[in-house]
Amino acid sequence: MTHAPAAARALLASALSVTALLTTAACTAADREVSRGLPAGVSEPPPPAPTASSSSAASAGERPAPSPPALNEAQLRAALITETDLGEPWMTSRGAATWRDGVLKATTENPDCRRLLDALYTEELFGTPAGPRATATLDDTYNDTQLRYQTASHRPADVDRVLAWLGTLPETCARFEATTTGAGTHLVEVSGLPLPEAGDARAALRVRVTGEAGDEAPPLTVHLAVVRVGEEAITLTNGGFGAVLPEVTQAMTQLGADRLAEVARQGRVRV
Repeated sequence: MTHAPAAARALLASALSVTALLTTAACTAADREVSRGLPAGVSEPPPPAPTASSSSAASAGERPAPSPPALNEAQLRAALITETDLGEPWMTSRGAATWRDGVLKATTENPDCRRLLDALYTEELFGTPAGPRATATLDDTYNDTQLRYQTASHRPADVDRVLAWLGTLPETCARFEATTTGAGTHLVEVSGLPLPEAGDARAALRVRVTGEAGDEAPPLTVHLAVVRVGEEAITLTNGGFGAVLPEVTQAMTQLGADRLAEVARQGRVRV
């Protein structure tokens, strides 16, 4: 008996759910003072972020506005995405994906590429947060993929340094070999992944891991996205051996950044 029709229906349902999210995100963005809608096609890169020179148009005598206080744990939890945002076939995760230990627990000679593998495995890019953190892990049970979404307070300068580093990896680590403890040598390919103009700064990668020659196992695809929203950072990984949809990664970063900004705005209003 084949499950192909069920898998196809699940993939279609997931795509339709994401289409609705993209529409919602676009409508939310349209309500802002500055339009931040998603690009017309998800394969198109987002507009470049403003440069430091263009963002410093204020006169030299004008003092910058003080940074708002970091959010507390309850506020960060309120800003998390949920299975309701994604719809079927997504559900709350029952545990860490097994492919993390089998494929991502690996090493390589290049220190930047090794640091990337470590970050994908541990899902820690910034070290200990400056404040609280909140995490949600969701599974797409039909496509065998897992999405982990984390919000935490970090110094903006630290986040921006990581974003700049991520931007170098499609060139530095475009193709390299990684050795696992029990699954041999794998080929890792790294490319950039365009994101909507979410938050204050952002970067994303698409990482594809294939086995040795003759290995019939499907490739592992992992998306890594980071968005800074004020004093907080969103870290999202979306990966698995099934269909890892870029639309899901893009929609969740847009929705998550908008939700985090709204929670922060409401918190400031109540102060």
